[in-house]
Amino acid sequence: MKLDLKPLAQQPGGALPFALQVDLSDLEWYGGKPFANPVRVKGEVRNRAGALALTARLDTVLSLVCDRCAKPFEREKTVEYETLLAFELANGESDEIVLLNAEGELELDGLMREVFLLEMDTKNLCSEDCKGLCPGCGADLNVEACRCRKEIDPRWAKLSQLLEPEGGSDQ
Repeated sequence: MKLDLKPLAQQPGGALPFALQVDLSDLEWYGGKPFANPVRVKGEVRNRAGALALTARLDTVLSLVCDRCAKPFEREKTVEYETLLAFELANGESDEIVLLNAEGELELDGLMREVFLLEMDTKNLCSEDCKGLCPGCGADLNVEACRCRKEIDPRWAKLSQLLEPEGGSDQ
């Protein structure tokens, strides 16, 4: 979707609302495809005293796999975005200002795709207190106890016998 912003630049106080959906279903992210649903984008470009300001809200439901227990889960993701837009920059490039093309248009799909991807988390957990999987036996520690047999350091073996209940030792 392209927004023609030349008319808005001539209207101080004017606004141009927009809404679109960005399809990221073809994108692979850390070995998975979390973008089963499109990213919904709603926002506006407003002329504030001759400066064009873009505000947008991007949201979707991601289909993720927990990095600790490997269970699939879904999570809502919302990104709030604001930036200034310019027809040209006087002193080169700027990270805070988005440059419009030569016709005074903004390619919104590409910008919103980039904004959303830059806000993606690198670690996804089904819950903050997820215990994950036991590295020895593979048990899901959220559901069951570890099935690993605890190995006793031979240097401490005699001391462990002191902790055994009476009748439980072979003495």
